[in-house]
Amino acid sequence: MIASEPDQPDSNNAADEEIAGKGDSGQQLAGHYMGFGARLRRWRKSARVNQLRAAKALGMSERTYRKIEQGATSRLTRAQCDSFATLVGLDRDERHALLLYNIGSSLAQSSDAGQPSVPPSVRLLLDRQMPSPAYLCDKHWNILAFNAAMAEWWTWVMRPGANLIRWALTDPEARFHYQDWDKHASAYVKMLKFAEASRERENDEQLHRLIADVKKDPDVRHIWETENDMGETRDGHVFRMNVPALGWETVEVVSHVQYPASLPECRFVVITWVEGDEDDERDALGGIRNAWAATTASQEDVESAQRHAQNRAAEDAATRWRQEAARLGARTVVATAEEAQAQAGPNGIPLPVISDILGPGARLTISTVMRTVVWAVKEAAGTWSVTHVSPATVIARTAQSVGATEDGACLEEVRQLVRAALPTDPSAAAARIGQILDERETEIGVLRDVLHSILGSTPEETENPEMRHQS
Repeated sequence: MIASEPDQPDSNNAADEEIAGKGDSGQQLAGHYMGFGARLRRWRKSARVNQLRAAKALGMSERTYRKIEQGATSRLTRAQCDSFATLVGLDRDERHALLLYNIGSSLAQSSDAGQPSVPPSVRLLLDRQMPSPAYLCDKHWNILAFNAAMAEWWTWVMRPGANLIRWALTDPEARFHYQDWDKHASAYVKMLKFAEASRERENDEQLHRLIADVKKDPDVRHIWETENDMGETRDGHVFRMNVPALGWETVEVVSHVQYPASLPECRFVVITWVEGDEDDERDALGGIRNAWAATTASQEDVESAQRHAQNRAAEDAATRWRQEAARLGARTVVATAEEAQAQAGPNGIPLPVISDILGPGARLTISTVMRTVVWAVKEAAGTWSVTHVSPATVIARTAQSVGATEDGACLEEVRQLVRAALPTDPSAAAARIGQILDERETEIGVLRDVLHSILGSTPEETENPEMRHQS
């Protein structure tokens, strides 16, 4: 790194800066030990630049900049990153790290590559886990986003195409990070086998490629051939790792795995640091040390994972619908019925029978792209009011009219509406139908029980009124 011309802060400024690095209790703040703020501070002090000059380069107050160094959550713009990098003379790798911290902290590929985009709310949640390392990965363990602590403790997440399983099983660095690497390797092999079994109905080329890649390592291949058990996640595992950012100090950590509702196939993982006795047979949470190494998953767990995957796909579709609700509720006005129908897109499905049932001047079209119904109503000559509604809204309005047409045309249109309301994926759609049927059966059962109570009759008498009269 080439340092800029040294800046000469006066003694008062230096004293203030030293005080600013401590909290009210006088103790050093967490941000000075790790994270983005600590990295900024190291770069700045290495270049002998004071906080005031750094703040001016970023176009902010000295107070705001000081809070960032102390650990406050903040993201710099690309222009601010460039300005700071120039001020303190960062080299190419350091500039790259600065951008990764701030321009999204994401190594996700473009949407064309099939990677999900990470919502700002999830990025905020990652940042709020500080000082605990946290990351988001997809179902193939590709790293999509991470917080500053994660990058500080394990810099491999900043590499293009970073993948947890590939790093843990094939990178020599991982063998120094994990204590008892062979146990961890076995746990990751179990996870791969679980993924393979639970997705056997899918043609998951990326998973097959990942498995083939890690099996090229002779140690991993031996574990694969000798390990017959499976495991879904590392949630709740307590284990020891050697952390380079802490001078290769051994720490005991707990892995927490969650599934974000907005990204149901992704894993949100937080690593918390716990204090444990190095020689104790029990881990920091009181469990038997390394008990996770013996955990297994059964075929029932595999089938449950398949059902959960289908449910998550259905929930994902529901989440997307809720996110689009505001846009879909917007009302527009066009001149003709054809213009209204065109808003459904090129593959729109007209609903002429249902349109007639809903009244004169109504024109409904299913949008297969947006998975909504374009509902147009003629208000006056040359004026059609257009609203996007959910298929369920139309189904509710036409349920009583399904048998109104002798040729079954209305029923066919309702079938198309029902399919449009379900997830696109057939297996997810089937799972959602199963959920709905179960809910309806429970609802019908409760209604019958209440009816029996009101009438003071047995179920048999309610089903057969003649029995009731005879009694």
